[in-house]
Amino acid sequence: MKIHLTSVFVDDQEKALRFYTDVLGFVKQHDVPVGTDRWLTVVSPEDPDGTALLLEPSGHPAVQPYRTALVQDGIPATSFAVDDVRAEFERLSGLGVYFTQEPLEMGPVTTAVLDDTCGNLIQIVHGA
Repeated sequence: MKIHLTSVFVDDQEKALRFYTDVLGFVKQHDVPVGTDRWLTVVSPEDPDGTALLLEPSGHPAVQPYRTALVQDGIPATSFAVDDVRAEFERLSGLGVYFTQEPLEMGPVTTAVLDDTCGNLIQIVHGA
């Protein structure tokens, strides 16, 4: 068994698509109209057949309290692996990305946490 699809709730799918592709570097995989929303997935260009990320509309009433609580407590909605957190922090900061946590070494791993501009905190990590 392996993870095929995971998701993050987003306030605006088009804005999220631009952020996740133009800024983070993912590539669009699927973009299918579903009523007023879209089945909108992105994948890593390094693993186009790997796990997809669904940019899921945040319209369900349970989503906003859940995301608000996570953000208020500084808890990332998900985590992405990078080769070098410090280098990615510098690259993304140069593109105007806001980080709630700068690179932090925690034993064998280094992490940083960014705001995806669509209602989520996202952790980037490298190490063991």
